[in-house]
Amino acid sequence: MGQLGPLATGLTGRAVIVTDTNVAPLYADAAVAALAGAGVAADVIDLPAGEASKCLTVYGEVMDRLLALKPAIDRGCLIVALGGGVVGDLAGFVAATALRGLDFINVPTTLLAAVDSSVGGKTGLDAAAGKNLIGAFHQPRAVLIDAATLGTLPAAELGNGLAECVKHGVIRDASLLDLIESSAAAIESADADVLADLIARNVAIKAAVVAADERESGQRAHLNFGHTIGHAIEAAGGFGGLSHGQAVSLGMVAAFSIAVGRKLVSQSDADRVRGILAALSLPVSFADTPSLPGEARQAGHLQEIMAHDKKARGGVVRFILPTSLGSVDIFDDVTADEVAAAVAALG
Repeated sequence: MGQLGPLATGLTGRAVIVTDTNVAPLYADAAVAALAGAGVAADVIDLPAGEASKCLTVYGEVMDRLLALKPAIDRGCLIVALGGGVVGDLAGFVAATALRGLDFINVPTTLLAAVDSSVGGKTGLDAAAGKNLIGAFHQPRAVLIDAATLGTLPAAELGNGLAECVKHGVIRDASLLDLIESSAAAIESADADVLADLIARNVAIKAAVVAADERESGQRAHLNFGHTIGHAIEAAGGFGGLSHGQAVSLGMVAAFSIAVGRKLVSQSDADRVRGILAALSLPVSFADTPSLPGEARQAGHLQEIMAHDKKARGGVVRFILPTSLGSVDIFDDVTADEVAAAVAALG
């Protein structure tokens, strides 16, 4: 956290830290102190922890609190997103839209945010029709990842990030799957050195994909592996019945099911990834998610949600399917029957 001050130096003399009610008691004071040490005065705005806060109502409340600060903020104000993916997405969208655009620094405090949402410049909110349908591309000036902050994470929250790590291994680097398998115990115990290595490798993958295709006109769509059905399950569960990482885990299992059916990958590859996810205490079937409502298990309902996916083109839902471990491709011809079979295979 001590590097936050030097990162802000030269950008601003004033900052507003947007965080949540879980993270604020742990790290807000340290962030304020780090900024003060660099001569940057900081206010703190917190929001209720949880995915339900990633909505227009809470966005409006945060924006109103930001614009009510005294003295009034100006375009030189820096937003600091201190927290997990919900905070990063919402605070980034606030930065993108307040006064038509403010600089911001992302300080992720969860593994999921560190390896995924903090890198790439996607900001936004959920809507009733689906996840992340409101938002903007707005790149942070910097991303500060302190692996020490991950030591306070519950095991379930650590698992959310590990789902994205598995995703990165599937889409770009099969050797990353080897690392996760061999270091599973150290990862789950939040060993700082192992996590630092894991984070560095994942950020490198995410950054390389984003740098090649910032606006998702091509290969950046590969990062959506597991997310098409996963986002639909998450939305059908009310953005609270299942965490993002859990939903993506189910989405990856379903995507592999479709890929096996098309003979793009072997059943042994699918079984290996399924085994890795299970070893990380991530769900691989609906039996692992007993609290998920029935409609979130119904292919027809999930397909209705997928039709609103922002990545759909001309009403066609786009799928990312593995073609080997370490490689994926984009498919626009996945049928309703294939989706139904994959959802049915989840149990």
